[in-house]
Amino acid sequence: MCGIIGILGKHEVSPQILDGLKRLEYRGYDSAGIATVNRGQLDLRRAVGKLINLSDALVHAPLPGRVGIGHTRWATHGGPSVANAHPHRAGRVAVVHNGIIENFRALRDELTTEGAQFSSETDTETIVHLASQYLEQGVSPIEAARSTLKRLEGAFALAFLFEGEEDLIICARRGSPLCIGHGTGEMYLGSDAIALADLTDRITYLEEGDWAVLTHDGAQIFDAEDRQTNRAMTRINLDTARVDKSGHKHFMAKEMAEQPGVLQAAMGCYAGPGSTGITLPPELDFSATDRLIMVACGTAHYACQVAKYWFEKYAGLAVELDIASEFRYRDPVLGPSNMALFVSQSGETADTLAALRHVKPHVAQVVSVINVPTSSIARESDVALPIHAGPEIGVASTKAFTAQLQVLALLALQAGLQRGVLDARDFAAHLEDLRTVPGYVAQALDREEDIRRLSELLSRARDVLFLGRGVMFPLALEGALKLKEISYIHAEAYAAGELKHGPIALVDKDLPVIVFAPFDGLFEKTVSNMQEVMARQGKVLLISDAQGLAHAGDVPYQLQMPSVPAFIAPIVYAVPAQLIAYHTALHRGTDVDQPRNLAKSVTVE
Repeated sequence: MCGIIGILGKHEVSPQILDGLKRLEYRGYDSAGIATVNRGQLDLRRAVGKLINLSDALVHAPLPGRVGIGHTRWATHGGPSVANAHPHRAGRVAVVHNGIIENFRALRDELTTEGAQFSSETDTETIVHLASQYLEQGVSPIEAARSTLKRLEGAFALAFLFEGEEDLIICARRGSPLCIGHGTGEMYLGSDAIALADLTDRITYLEEGDWAVLTHDGAQIFDAEDRQTNRAMTRINLDTARVDKSGHKHFMAKEMAEQPGVLQAAMGCYAGPGSTGITLPPELDFSATDRLIMVACGTAHYACQVAKYWFEKYAGLAVELDIASEFRYRDPVLGPSNMALFVSQSGETADTLAALRHVKPHVAQVVSVINVPTSSIARESDVALPIHAGPEIGVASTKAFTAQLQVLALLALQAGLQRGVLDARDFAAHLEDLRTVPGYVAQALDREEDIRRLSELLSRARDVLFLGRGVMFPLALEGALKLKEISYIHAEAYAAGELKHGPIALVDKDLPVIVFAPFDGLFEKTVSNMQEVMARQGKVLLISDAQGLAHAGDVPYQLQMPSVPAFIAPIVYAVPAQLIAYHTALHRGTDVDQPRNLAKSVTVE
């Protein structure tokens, strides 16, 4: 959500900033802009829509300068417009901002009373007017920025640029990620390392409350109490930070195709070939835990829903599951024998991070399952477990979801062994099942052509219903979410047994109903619910294995999956859910990688 890049360079920075913003497109945006200082003069260009519009604006009105800041905006306060796009400027200062300033109305009223004239609907414009006011009082740019930060309430990542200052960018973070890149006689800043991947491999991640003064020679970093501090510089693997489609039409297509390799590599990190156990941090101990609290948002929440079944069945561990955006507002009961587990692809999800901070003082241990080991959630957890999926650029999560499931499955097995619910033989058998996942996922991907044909039918629907039982119910939820995200078709998911409690009223001859039903202990009950749909002329697509399809009889539309052990079925059945959404979106001509209104990383509440 929103993207920031800043450069103190040796050459013209506008082209470099534009390239950096292109690497941040995956975060989601609806407008963009750049500001530079050239020969002491501050100037900016902004445009609505895709970055090509900003690029066109720069062709017609170039923006010279060797210091600058850029931004891609995902609308919060005020719709997409040039006036609302960043950077914002007032007087001698320009600002780019990720996040939300919660006290902006009070600040705006105060500044308006003192003569400030606002030209946008954004909360961000209060920041530039406030900083400009301090400058007019005669303080230095550094003091103006510092004083402004003290007045702000909410979450933000910020970068300040000042007229007359060609060797200065000031940046700050509170609740939104921001990192500094180190060059030779050059300095950079970005929302994440991907923005800086073509510029440097030396990165410093700002901690919560930090602010920094950047010049060509380096960075001075201050903590929330304005004490100068040092933060570690790390080297990133540029090959993993750079992103491309590798010959695929979309990032989502590439990331789906990567799943067998990702799952194989991640499995090797936790339980390599020939190993009889799972390699996890020794401090991770489920034996004394009486309740596991799992918290996440969106697709990660559905991964947790699947894992709830696993932890309860294979580890005998009571699980409480909640959506991060609701968790800390309901006064949850927490205890010293509880363990809290947070799941986030980015590791920066604002609601999940806030829930982690809320729960940490009250439970025995905080564990996170993340894809970015340097993220805020990872750093603030007692134990952070990477899923090793690599950068995921498509907004609709694919490889991160299946990798999250795999790591959560490993955790459930470890918990079962530590708690004495699984004996050594059962543990080894389930671990061997997990080793087969990459191969089965590859087989599921081979069904793509069948799914492409079936999706043509779905692309003409106004509504789609997804059904499943047991661990297939969260898969139905994930399938509905994927379809909504990238095809814009209204979709809902229900536990199949709930059909008669209301949703069956939706069923008619025009409603496609997608049923996830491997041939397992719940198959007969699921098929019974499916027959109720068919009796009302619903267009059923049954996704099952050969045995299930044979037992189901005459079903209008069928998709055959490989026969897999029940334990790993949710990971394998995630693939058709992804492919159905992808090909339906292609048939409808929507933007697969950057669907409207969505952002990859939700860094504001």
